[in-house]
Amino acid sequence: MSLVIGITAVLAVLGLAVIFGTDMSVAVVQRAVYAELDDRTLVQVVGRGHHYGDRRFPVVGIGGTIATAATALLAFLGGIAWTGLLAAAALALVIVWLVLFVGVAKPINTRFTAAAAAGEIPADARALQARWESIIPLRAGLLGAAIALLCATLFLL
Repeated sequence: MSLVIGITAVLAVLGLAVIFGTDMSVAVVQRAVYAELDDRTLVQVVGRGHHYGDRRFPVVGIGGTIATAATALLAFLGGIAWTGLLAAAALALVIVWLVLFVGVAKPINTRFTAAAAAGEIPADARALQARWESIIPLRAGLLGAAIALLCATLFLL
């Protein structure tokens, strides 16, 4: 059972690490780049980025989330309580990340994607981007902590 739990934990880390790395890249580099762009370029770059990201990242993120839940479930079923608790805590952090994404980021992504496709510049483009960026440090922190918890589960196996 420990081997299966270890495999699900590693798959969870790999899936979540892709999203974490993206959030960190935005937090550390892209926010500064976006601040230097004119509004038209900002809308095109951000909108087209979300166009592809919102279509390609869900597979990885959902996979990481499912693997996190599987790690917790299997650990509890296997009687490895501390591993189950750590994985369950990681899952709770991922769920908070998802709530932030769905409630704040996704609607903004949709607006930028539509504006870029239409060649329009929303009057509130900078405010939208500022709102989107305002939760990036929290999102990155949540996933970083979730990944750390999942890594800790591997030490307990």
